[in-house]
Amino acid sequence: MAELLAVKNLCKNGILKNISFGVKAGEMAAVMGPSGSGKSTLLYQVSGMDRADSGEVWMGGTELCALSEDDRAGLRLSQMGFVFQQMNMLKNLNLLDNIMLPACRLKQGKASGKEIERRARMLMGKMGIAELAERRITEVSGGQLQRACICRSMMNQPKILFADEPTGALNQSAAREVMEEFTRLNREGTTILMVTHDSKVAAKCGRILYLSVSFGWQYPRGIVPCGHGGRTGRNRQPVAGGNGMVRKKRSGWLTFLHKKAIASVQVMAGLAPVLGMYFAVRFPMGIQQGACCPFPEKQYNGWYENHFRGGL
Repeated sequence: MAELLAVKNLCKNGILKNISFGVKAGEMAAVMGPSGSGKSTLLYQVSGMDRADSGEVWMGGTELCALSEDDRAGLRLSQMGFVFQQMNMLKNLNLLDNIMLPACRLKQGKASGKEIERRARMLMGKMGIAELAERRITEVSGGQLQRACICRSMMNQPKILFADEPTGALNQSAAREVMEEFTRLNREGTTILMVTHDSKVAAKCGRILYLSVSFGWQYPRGIVPCGHGGRTGRNRQPVAGGNGMVRKKRSGWLTFLHKKAIASVQVMAGLAPVLGMYFAVRFPMGIQQGACCPFPEKQYNGWYENHFRGGL
C-alpha cells in the first residue's frame, strides 16, 4: 500500500534531527518517547501546524513545507483531522454545534446545513453519544467529550487523523473506550498517527515510532535506534536516519516481564534510604566517630560475633 505521509530528514530546533519515516494509507501508528524527546513537536511538523527548519513532509503528493500558511491551513481543514489532550471546544456551543463547526468552515464544501447536521448526528451515534447532542461541554464526562472531539475530527472525512495524547486526561475506563473508537475508525480505513506515553494505548497500534532524547538512552528489546548502525532482527524496523526509531508490537509476556523488572528496580531503589536510616539509628556511635563502618571491629567485635556470625 502506498505511503500517505512521507517524512524525509526532518529537523526542528535541535530537537528533531534528520527524522525520516512513512505512514501508509490505512495504518495506525504511535509515536512514543520520554519527555522532551520531541513527540508533540514531530506531530506539529508533519501535520503542517508548524514549519520545519529543514527536511520534507509529503502528504499525498503535496510537500507541506513549500506551501504558504493559508494553503497549509486549508489542507489541514480538508484532509486532516485532529484530536488533542485538551479538548479545545467552544464553551458557548453545545456538543452538536462544536462537532459541526469544521464542516461549516470548509468553504469548498457544497453540503447544506441539514446534510452537515445529519452527518454530525450519524458520527455521534457511532460514538455512542447521540443523546448528548444538546448538552454543553461542561455537562458531559471527559470520555464523552473526547469522543465528541473524535466526531469533530471526522466531519470532513480526513485522509489522516492526528492525535496528541488523546487519553492523557482520561481515567482508565474512559481511555479504554476512546481507544476502542480509534481502533474502529482504523478498521474502517482511517489512517491514524498518534502521540502517546501510555504503553497500553501504543499496544493498540500496528507500529510504534520511538524517539530518544540522547544516544545514551537504554532501548528496550525490539527497538533499534535508527541511523546509528543498530542491527535489525526479529520485530525490529529501524527508520532511516535521525534519532527516531520504530518497532512492531511486543508480545504480551515480554511486556509483562519488562514491567516486572522495572518494578523490582524501583522497589530496590526505594528500600535503599530506608536501610540507610535503619543502620544510622542502630549504630549511632560509629557514625558519630566518622567511621566508614558503623561497627568498628575494636569497639563492637563482641556484638559483631554475636549477631552477624550467629545470625540476627
